[in-house]
Amino acid sequence: MNEKTDMMADMVKNLALLLMEQNERLTMEQSLSIVFNSDTYRKVVDERTRFYYQSPKYVFAFLEEELKKGKLE
Repeated sequence: MNEKTDMMADMVKNLALLLMEQNERLTMEQSLSIVFNSDTYRKVVDERTRFYYQSPKYVFAFLEEELKKGKLE
């Protein structure tokens, strides 16, 4: 893995952990599924957006907004 891939993987893990903190009933598998099926995830893995360079809480705000608006696929 290169540095960018490591940073992307860390971001995904951190987003899943933040989801689990927010909802204690979610398992890691469920949290990862939510992250992987989100537009936010697509932004994290898109090198052009550089979302993987941001703080996890900043990126999590995008995921939260996506969940609130029901735009999750």
